[in-house]
Amino acid sequence: MTSSPATSPIARLLDYGQSPWYDNLTRALVTEGGLARLVDDDGIRGVTSNPTIFEKAMSAGEGYDDQLVALHRDDRPMDDIYWELVLEDIRAAADLLLPTYEGAAHADGFVSVEVSPELAHQTAATIEQARSLHDRAGRPNVLVKIPATRAGIPAIEESLAAGININITLIFSLERYSEVIEAYFRGLERYAESGGDLAEMASVASFFVSRVDTEADRRLPEGHPLRGRVAVANARLAYQLFRQRFAGERWDALAALGARVQRPLWASTSTKNPAYSDTLYVDELVGRDTVDTLAQASIDALRDHGDPRPDTVTHDVEGAQRVVDELPDAGIDYDDLTETLEREGVDSFARSFQDCLASLEKRVAEVAR
Repeated sequence: MTSSPATSPIARLLDYGQSPWYDNLTRALVTEGGLARLVDDDGIRGVTSNPTIFEKAMSAGEGYDDQLVALHRDDRPMDDIYWELVLEDIRAAADLLLPTYEGAAHADGFVSVEVSPELAHQTAATIEQARSLHDRAGRPNVLVKIPATRAGIPAIEESLAAGININITLIFSLERYSEVIEAYFRGLERYAESGGDLAEMASVASFFVSRVDTEADRRLPEGHPLRGRVAVANARLAYQLFRQRFAGERWDALAALGARVQRPLWASTSTKNPAYSDTLYVDELVGRDTVDTLAQASIDALRDHGDPRPDTVTHDVEGAQRVVDELPDAGIDYDDLTETLEREGVDSFARSFQDCLASLEKRVAEVAR
């Protein structure tokens, strides 16, 4: 039995200023009512997607075969077919979440679609595809995801300056996060100068969490006191950076024009190590003006025994700084750690993208006979 919004531990996050989003999207999730139930029962306020999520959904074939065959018969290239399938799901989810978007005065109720990971190191191509996805989606509550690579940062600024709402993904380091915030500020400033309405702009900065512990733990000896502590420490320091940067004269000038803060979004919050609490990365990172993307495993765990408390992301910031400061003595180079995670994140999504195209090729051969 699912919980009601009044009692669901997931919905309680809303009382603490954090928006729970669902980290999954399939056609059946929308058409069979699963997403509507998540919204009604658990207060889910948004949906994220990425090439790995779509690879899993499309390789199963459920709900996609008719459109896949029709597009194939039109002699469409496979990568174009992929985007048509993806955008069909994005539009459907965005339509379902439109009442949430309108009820939240356009501050929530978003669906995210990611540019091709194969463009992660190509600024101009990323800008072009971000515009294309924005236009083709044709929904006000769609965020285009751009990775926070070196090439991605200027693409983020250009897209925001063009009035495109952006979800910045694959953020691991505090330095890169600072660059993301600067790109947001500059994008909004340029959009305002061109006559754009900042009140209609929205952006989230997706800071990845559990993967940090996975990589840090791999580099730490068994039993080391820093094992299982680096990811939360890193995210808490990111939240402090968020609070520092979204204050002062520069931000106040943008806020006066209707701008919203670019909320930190905690991504990759499912616990990978069974030795840790299965709600660890939710419990420790509750904070105002944040988003938490929840995979199904986290939702199940929270429904069963979750007990989130307010403002935990602000707890023991000094301790979080000590954790990061102690990494060199433990033999871990923070910059190498985060650069490795960024590189592997891009590579993983690129593999999923190619695997998805291969799965579609195989599927169409099976069903179009």
